[in-house]
Amino acid sequence: MKKNYSYRSLFGIIFLFLVSCAQVKEASLERKVQILPPEELYGELFYDVQSNEELFPDSKTFVDVVPLYDVQEIRQRYAALENKTTPFQLDFLEEHFAIPSTQNNFQTDSASIQKHIAYLWDVLKRPADEAISGTLIPLPNPYIVPGGRFREIYYWDSYFSMLGLQEDGEYGTIENMVDNFSYLIKNYGFIPNGNRTYYLGRSQPPFYAKMVEVLAEIEGDDIYEKYLPYLEKEYQFWMDGAEELSEINSADKRVVRLPGGEILNRYWDNYATPRPESYREDVKTADKALEMFPGKSREEVYRNLRAGAESGWDFSS
Repeated sequence: MKKNYSYRSLFGIIFLFLVSCAQVKEASLERKVQILPPEELYGELFYDVQSNEELFPDSKTFVDVVPLYDVQEIRQRYAALENKTTPFQLDFLEEHFAIPSTQNNFQTDSASIQKHIAYLWDVLKRPADEAISGTLIPLPNPYIVPGGRFREIYYWDSYFSMLGLQEDGEYGTIENMVDNFSYLIKNYGFIPNGNRTYYLGRSQPPFYAKMVEVLAEIEGDDIYEKYLPYLEKEYQFWMDGAEELSEINSADKRVVRLPGGEILNRYWDNYATPRPESYREDVKTADKALEMFPGKSREEVYRNLRAGAESGWDFSS
């Protein structure tokens, strides 16, 4: 029997198809990405490169490379490399990785600041990621990056970008970015500092609720119900360990119990090692700190550096 679909039912079928495609894409991203920080991903090669100031002036360059071959094969080839002096290392890297550049074709002009910012959205917008190897955590929707050496989305930076996007009527991009952050909360339990595997030890100031608020201003208060599970899950991340703090002045992860019994949040990082994207700088900082304060440990210095990075201040006022 021939079926006669109304426009409404046809729209429903199309909508369900698109939702199904989006779910398949999310599942595909989850399956294919290898979630390992660069020191675990590249092993000896990571430490050799990040300790060598002659290779890359910026420690972030190597941790953002894209492998051109299977990583295990690259590691085996490097282990077999007889000459590991700087020129040979650089040749090896250029042969086995796509090395990122900070160059782009955008040219500033004398336009007004409003037009200048509007032009920049297209320059800074990145498409939804395919599942690739390396340190990038793929996101299912387009997003805005800061630009230059910052080739990934950043958590609290994105809130202020959203305010500009809202002013310019870029509502779809705002929703895409909120959905990307929801995707990260769903899959990792929190929003990392940025969508890189080397940021999975820390978050940034929790602006997700403010982002949802921006979206509610555009689409109405029903938005809160849609994102409530993610809001609750992120809150649980920041409050994890609070119930176990029975003693005054005790602390665990991102919570501290004050003398009056109140719970205060603090910044923290799950790791007490040099940040992979600032490896040389952190090692030098720890060397200097231990000279000045012999009672400190390297782990304490590294943890403090990482917590400072979670605060978003980035060591500059």
